[in-house]
Amino acid sequence: MAAIKSPLTVVWISDYPVEWLAEVPEPLKHLSRRHPATWAMVLLAEYEKNPDLCIHVILFRGDIPMDYVFVQKGVTFHVLKASPKARLATFFWLDTLRIKKVCEQIKPDLIHAWGSEKGAGLIASRLRWPYVMTIQGLFAWYKQKIKLPRYDRFVEFVERITLRRARVVTTESNFAVQFLKDNFPKPKVHQAEHAPNHFFRNIQRQPGTAPVEFIAVGGLGHRKGTDMLFAALDQLSGEMDFRVKIITNPSPGYIESLRATVSEKTWKRVEFKHHLLPHEVAKELETATILLMPTRADTSPNAVKEAVVAGVPVVAATVGGIPDYVVHGKNGLLFPPGDQEAFVSALRAACKHPLFGQGRVDAETWDKEREYLSPELMAKKFSAAYESALALGR
Repeated sequence: MAAIKSPLTVVWISDYPVEWLAEVPEPLKHLSRRHPATWAMVLLAEYEKNPDLCIHVILFRGDIPMDYVFVQKGVTFHVLKASPKARLATFFWLDTLRIKKVCEQIKPDLIHAWGSEKGAGLIASRLRWPYVMTIQGLFAWYKQKIKLPRYDRFVEFVERITLRRARVVTTESNFAVQFLKDNFPKPKVHQAEHAPNHFFRNIQRQPGTAPVEFIAVGGLGHRKGTDMLFAALDQLSGEMDFRVKIITNPSPGYIESLRATVSEKTWKRVEFKHHLLPHEVAKELETATILLMPTRADTSPNAVKEAVVAGVPVVAATVGGIPDYVVHGKNGLLFPPGDQEAFVSALRAACKHPLFGQGRVDAETWDKEREYLSPELMAKKFSAAYESALALGR
């Protein structure tokens, strides 16, 4: 990066979860916890070590009385007050104008737009600086697989516009790279895997086997296959002794609806945990026997990568980038998405497997995947995308 400019000033347009920072400024301590977006946290931690980079993070929050700017570990955070309704009503033009004003003061060399979910990529396309857009969820593909909720349909529309304008895009899996090349041929696509936090590399595994300790991490809903998960657990309830931990965001109404789908015996084996920090999630993986991921549509679920890096066997659907991380028969078992019978059969097989049933994986595969999903490699890949964008210009 130093050969281009030192230091290189990069502005992130991101829904960065400042409330998850180790040291949250007093005026922001009341913020409710959103999705932790651990991939952004990991990359920022790597870039904090790089003296040739100067990072500014711009984000919007509606639950603050005024704008706040603070510096932490050399990174400047610009937390701007904005109404979510006004942001959507103006098709992110309000965001664009406010971010433009901040950028005029910063004078960045490059913009890094994180996703289309909150309009980041669209906003970057309206500004005058070179930019990189990172795909966080591939909504154009989700649309082909499931019926999208209303807001996700809006995001898919924004994503289409954004990808047709973008010149440099990063995405994670081999699957996503090929999908983008086939459907959006204009941008130059860089594959940059989002690496799990170092906590997942340093845990001391003590997997439970009596009973088996299943774990599921991530959102709830049809796309994530939550209905399949609970149906499988209910089916296995009379066959084996197990416990289940589900780490997710609070959703009281949906969780209560799940209770009606399973027996009381099964429900008593389920424990929900909310608002866990990355090191707390890693702690839960210490004793987990097997991670369950029956998702119907996912680009590259972070929970799978965290389990793979931690050495936890995974039973997952063959969806998106999951086969890049889960090698069938080596560190987990795969089954066709949406196939309930195959999911149950895979769970039974995993529990009887000489390694997976003991919460262990093939050592050579584990080492290979840990190297592939390292934060250091992630930073190098994103830096290469930055260089591409700078070379192409605006």
